[in-house]
Amino acid sequence: MNKAIVVLILVIIGVAAIAIHFNKEEEKVITIFHAGSLAGPFGDLEKKFELQHPGIDVQREVAGSAATIRKVTELGKNADIVASADYTLIQTMMIDSEPKYADYYIQFASNQMVLAYTDASAYNKDINQTNWFKILMKGGVKFGFSNPNDDPCGYRALMVIQLAEIYYNNDTIFDKLIENNTGIYSFMENGIYSIMVPETANINPKNKIMMRSAEIDLMALLETGEIDYLFIYKSVAYQREDAGIHFLELPAKIDLSKEQYEDFYKQVHVITSSGNITGKPIIYGLTIPKNAENPDLAVEFIEMLLGEAGRDILTKNGQTPITPAICSNKEELPDALKPYVI
Repeated sequence: MNKAIVVLILVIIGVAAIAIHFNKEEEKVITIFHAGSLAGPFGDLEKKFELQHPGIDVQREVAGSAATIRKVTELGKNADIVASADYTLIQTMMIDSEPKYADYYIQFASNQMVLAYTDASAYNKDINQTNWFKILMKGGVKFGFSNPNDDPCGYRALMVIQLAEIYYNNDTIFDKLIENNTGIYSFMENGIYSIMVPETANINPKNKIMMRSAEIDLMALLETGEIDYLFIYKSVAYQREDAGIHFLELPAKIDLSKEQYEDFYKQVHVITSSGNITGKPIIYGLTIPKNAENPDLAVEFIEMLLGEAGRDILTKNGQTPITPAICSNKEELPDALKPYVI
């Protein structure tokens, strides 16, 4: 081969290698740890953000909200955004902690608890708002919820079942569904129901209930018929309707969706390894941790989330955006985000 051609090829290879090197140098990563129920809307936001920000790679890690926060507070991982299905976990685990991992949180979306099922679920033609707990009690019927120690959807499922005793005036519901099948138990003191969740959240050998760290991990078990019913957020079930998922909306007084019933929800609290959580409406929160490596990019991503594009994406995915969003400590909030919050 002609030496000139060989030299030219080597030069081209060298230039290409340098270009690849510099492209890698220029590419930036935004790391987001978030609740499993945000996988749908945050996946859509990731695509839109990367399209508008060439050279930016959005990397998301999905887990139960408490487990998500522990990645920062216990495992020492760096995150540019942490988003939880329960904003109060950011307060208790990141702001009130020592050391302090965040200065504020933003409440940005709401949700509600439902009971998901499929056409193969036992008694699916009969279940309704008045008899769902009786259906779950039947022999052979299996149901699931996420681990209350890792995920808000899990401790909210327990709240729904305990509140059902009050709503339906039936003090056997929690005993028959939860205490008889798990190591979880409840007691009443000063008019408040306290639900105790052991660290292992033991499930007994009857295999009546299935539990996983995050609620989305149970969706596959529902779809394959390993469980008949699943306590889940409405948005997650809504996103899976095309895959044959149906859901029963529960009475508003027990589905943790309405501010006007907050006093009713407060009659129950759950004691988990992450702390004591009082019943309240479901509201999502996020923050930029103090160890964020790319806080400026995090601000841009949150701007998109809180803006019109993000609100449309949340709505499309079955979640209700909070507009304007609510910030716990506006003085510490980056200036670019202040127009979106109160």
